[in-house]
Amino acid sequence: MIRTLHLWLLCLCAANALAQPSGVTDKNIAIIEYPDFPEAHSTWGSIGYNAASNTVHIGVTNHANNIALYSFDPAQHATKLNGFIRDMANLRPYQWQGKIHSKIVAAPDGSIFFSTDGGESREEYLMEHPQGYAGGFFMQWNAKTGLKNLGIGMQYESIKDVDIDPKTGMLYGITYPQAHFLVYDPAKNHLRDLGRLASSHVPRVLFTDWWGNCYYVDWRQRLVKYEKDRDSLVFALEALPAFPGTPGSKIITGVTAYAKDEAKGIIYLITYGAKLIAFHPEKEGIGQVTDLGGVIDTGNAPAWGPYVPNLNVGRNGKLYYIIGGHGNYVMKDKTVLVEFDPATGKKAILKNFPITAITEATGSDIRDKDGNLYFAARRNPSGKGDDTRPYLIQFNPEKEIRK
Repeated sequence: MIRTLHLWLLCLCAANALAQPSGVTDKNIAIIEYPDFPEAHSTWGSIGYNAASNTVHIGVTNHANNIALYSFDPAQHATKLNGFIRDMANLRPYQWQGKIHSKIVAAPDGSIFFSTDGGESREEYLMEHPQGYAGGFFMQWNAKTGLKNLGIGMQYESIKDVDIDPKTGMLYGITYPQAHFLVYDPAKNHLRDLGRLASSHVPRVLFTDWWGNCYYVDWRQRLVKYEKDRDSLVFALEALPAFPGTPGSKIITGVTAYAKDEAKGIIYLITYGAKLIAFHPEKEGIGQVTDLGGVIDTGNAPAWGPYVPNLNVGRNGKLYYIIGGHGNYVMKDKTVLVEFDPATGKKAILKNFPITAITEATGSDIRDKDGNLYFAARRNPSGKGDDTRPYLIQFNPEKEIRK
């Protein structure tokens, strides 16, 4: 078997820091399927946790023109289809939406918020065209009152990601393809455009700190902070850490995932250039950034190569992420689940999966009250092309959750 592995993978497996730990088995992982949507194709970071109800919410798409909104109740181990966005939001055919690309964020009252995205090439090629893309919507959903359409962010622009100030309910958004930073107060229906923060390829991820300030990256991968108390943008002087030789196409894409450890005052980040970073936010100004190295030892392969669009932090303080997707894998046609211990700096491959089981997993910072972690995943049953099927992964690194 060793002879079939790439040379760099031999180096990876030989590294002491990547010794396979014991204790994590298939019983630590549960697979949750989405019912009543046979044409479902994928999920794109469209997942979030609602602490008020201890539920996980997921947006699932056919990657064309139909999006389903699901809820998963861990206590009942039950998945519910809440409806289809185009029907619940009373969208017209010219208001078609390709997917939810944003994370799903929750307000203290149990409402969730998200945004919609064109999600395919006709958004770019048919802009300002009768059959083109009208623009992405802000939306709110509540289990008691259903879906509320909050309106378009900007004409012809998707809203790639959103986040929320948990104290005020203010929403933040980033648009595509022009990367306008939006600040939206749903209580007053007041929307402001603070201008463009990037160019060329649009970074996909916004995140907030515990004070409700919002962060993004510019085209040089420098943090940009919306400081809410001063209602102003603060720009970092230095770019986030990157490996020497990281291509510009990866630098301009910025952060792919994050997870918060508020007790330690740290927001962990993963970049498109495969760097793990510990960010220590401050209420005013830009906080300190610590380089934690690469997401995995790649041996002779470029350290900036691995693709990681997900990140969670366990109650044990360790980070968990699944490497691979979009045709980019550190093991041939396999994704790998990795554990990283910030206290020791050690990384360990817990399991690997063929792409017929896990093609890709997305989502940031989704952990329920029992310590279960969640990833919005998809599989490619044939192992060929892009004919994928989405599902939800529930993972607990500290206890068995499946009989």
